Amino acid sequence: MKFLQFSMLLLPILLDALLSFSMGASTHQDFLQCLSLRSNDSTSISNVIYTRNNSSYSFVLESTIRNLRFNSTDTPKPLVIITPSRTSHFQATIYCARKHGLQIRTRSGGHDYEGLSYVARVPFVVVDLVNFRSVDVDVENRVAWVQAGAILGEVYYRIAEKSRTLGFAGGIYFTVGVGGHISGGGFGLLFRKYGLACDNVIDAQFIDVNGRILDRKSMGKDLFWAIRGGGGGSFGIVLAWKVALVPVPPTVTAFSISRTLEQNATQLILRWQDIAHQLPDEMNPDVTMFSFNSTQDGRKTILVSFSSLFLGTIDELLPIMQQRFPELGLSGQDCIEMSWIEAVLYYNQLQNQPLETLLNRTFRTPSGGQYYKIKSDYVKEPISETGLNGLFSRLSDEEASSAVIIFMAYGGIMGRIPEDATPYAHRAGNLFKIYYNVNWQEQDNVNSQKYIDWSRRVYKDMTPFVSKSPREAYANYRDLDLGSNNVGITSYTQASIWGRKYFKNNFDRLVQVKTKIDPENFFKHEQSIPPLF
Repeated sequence: MKFLQFSMLLLPILLDALLSFSMGASTHQDFLQCLSLRSNDSTSISNVIYTRNNSSYSFVLESTIRNLRFNSTDTPKPLVIITPSRTSHFQATIYCARKHGLQIRTRSGGHDYEGLSYVARVPFVVVDLVNFRSVDVDVENRVAWVQAGAILGEVYYRIAEKSRTLGFAGGIYFTVGVGGHISGGGFGLLFRKYGLACDNVIDAQFIDVNGRILDRKSMGKDLFWAIRGGGGGSFGIVLAWKVALVPVPPTVTAFSISRTLEQNATQLILRWQDIAHQLPDEMNPDVTMFSFNSTQDGRKTILVSFSSLFLGTIDELLPIMQQRFPELGLSGQDCIEMSWIEAVLYYNQLQNQPLETLLNRTFRTPSGGQYYKIKSDYVKEPISETGLNGLFSRLSDEEASSAVIIFMAYGGIMGRIPEDATPYAHRAGNLFKIYYNVNWQEQDNVNSQKYIDWSRRVYKDMTPFVSKSPREAYANYRDLDLGSNNVGITSYTQASIWGRKYFKNNFDRLVQVKTKIDPENFFKHEQSIPPLF
């Protein structure tokens, strides 16, 4: 009986493999021929095509795979990788993929936590935006046109070239691709002051399933609404964003104070939960916690770091903290002043590195690539001491030796932007977001399941303390444990399970937009928005 059950579980995977094998050779050649015929300049498109026989195929594929869980020998690989350098290449790829029954996965930076921008269980091609990454900054009008293949580091660098008092409300990690980042919301250091990246988009260039190039006016208000936070890979391909640049002061301040459980960290977290969301918009307070071997006696404890960036000087910050959070005991010695662009380097642990480091889209940390599983939660009421102790207990597990949990304070402008302003609905009423990350190194990848199981246990343990009906999650922290579409079929009912967690009541409007712009559901993946059939 157990063998029969195992065989039934294995059958879809075997069918996928057989389908891919049988379709691979002929479809692959037909697709390539179609690309050549559809391109105005067959020579130009041939220069951006990488097949499995191409010596550069593996390098191009692996260059921006950030989660090495999806770079194993048995990970499905694309039949072809296309790195468009002009809009006609996108149009030809979409046309030919539709004609020959291939899925498209679009990759801007490779940070999709479940690898959906470069992995599929059906025959597919990857459209990699590496050649579509120009950044045109207009300081006078405080805007920039950013092609979707640019990484955040390129955006920040190009802005800093022209102004040290303008920034963009994007994410922290500089190798994140702009295309996917904004498509799912875009959370960063400035979000309590200026909102998410998607809140700062004022126009876009977009290509739909029929190859039409649309801007904000021609696409209409519903599609423009949907692509700003409704998740990538559902509606078409965003080619470029026009974003608003925001003022930042000449000097910003960062601080971090660490305490162990023995140093009263639990009571500080309880107090932090009461006040962090009420701190000035110019701050982005967070709490980071992980297991730690005490240097005093070698015993394992939990180290808790309280940190924030502040848009201002030390002298401006200290009175605020002394009034609002005196228990933390912040002093000038705990703080460091810098420019906004230097803060980007600081939060990427690249202090004293040249700004040009931000242009390195294939940069990896000194420890190399990692294998990881990410989850998220939103918190409406303070977590009790009992709940915190349960979290600390999980962080003390053997599997959590490289795990980190972060509480990211909400409030600020996020509480003043309506839930339906963009598809990103996690606005007023949230005290903070929780980011769960368990990671491991290559030598322990054979035991990857134990780490994934740990993340599921801690997520289950937190159920009483987080948002409910739905239990909310952040779309850019992709998590297939929340549910996924079946191969070949995208059910509204099935997609609603995870869709309402990501988008709450905005999910239904996203479905309506999808039904209108892509009724045959060409652009799809395991967590894409379904059309109403």
